[in-house]
Amino acid sequence: MRRGALAAVAGLLLVGGAAIAVKVSAPQPATNEAQPATRLPKLALLTSLPLLFPEFFSLEGGGSPALALLDRHYEVDPIAVADAASLSGKPLLLMAHPRAQPAEVLVELDGWVRAGGHLLLLADPRLDWPSERPLGDSLRPPPDFADTGLLAHWGLTLDGPTVDGPAARRVGDEEILFVSPGRLTSRGTCRISDGGLVARCRIGLGAVTVIADADFLNLGGPGAIDGPTANNFELLIRELSRLGTRE
Repeated sequence: MRRGALAAVAGLLLVGGAAIAVKVSAPQPATNEAQPATRLPKLALLTSLPLLFPEFFSLEGGGSPALALLDRHYEVDPIAVADAASLSGKPLLLMAHPRAQPAEVLVELDGWVRAGGHLLLLADPRLDWPSERPLGDSLRPPPDFADTGLLAHWGLTLDGPTVDGPAARRVGDEEILFVSPGRLTSRGTCRISDGGLVARCRIGLGAVTVIADADFLNLGGPGAIDGPTANNFELLIRELSRLGTRE
């Protein structure tokens, strides 16, 4: 399993957090019965966004509010590329505005989905997430979703943005604050909902949900979106849960 430097440090931070939790927990009565450990479902995470660490790497400050939320629900395993080796044994993948993947990797990702994998893809047609890194810096998130044919292969088209700047949109029964969101259309079997913001696809034995924005996760630190964002993280967890339960 390939993790890379960021994943290794993230693992150390998670272990440290677990140690603190054990230290402050109340003493438990002695028992002869072994207590089964509660295991969180696994979630592979592939992103160009500063979710794991601040934009300029530091061991201080920890991850983003989005990562803290994910850690409460999943065993998060950051990966560097969506190839078969990285996705082996992982049923659920979050691709949050990823960098362009090589063609051979997209073939393996498609095969993973068709074999039963579940993917939540945040594909932003214009990322407004601020960055202090100069244009052209390889560590700067791409300005738009770097699609190299994956959406078209699944019968989807991403257009936009449909509006500039923050825009409140209803997804299901909740209002979500997006930033310069796009619009998805389908020429295949994918189901488009919520005014083109969300596409849900059954692909082989697996499933893919695409959301035409990634900025809605930018809720902490300098440059965070300002407005009614109480439901933004709920959207992320709800869509991951829908995929995890094969709804």
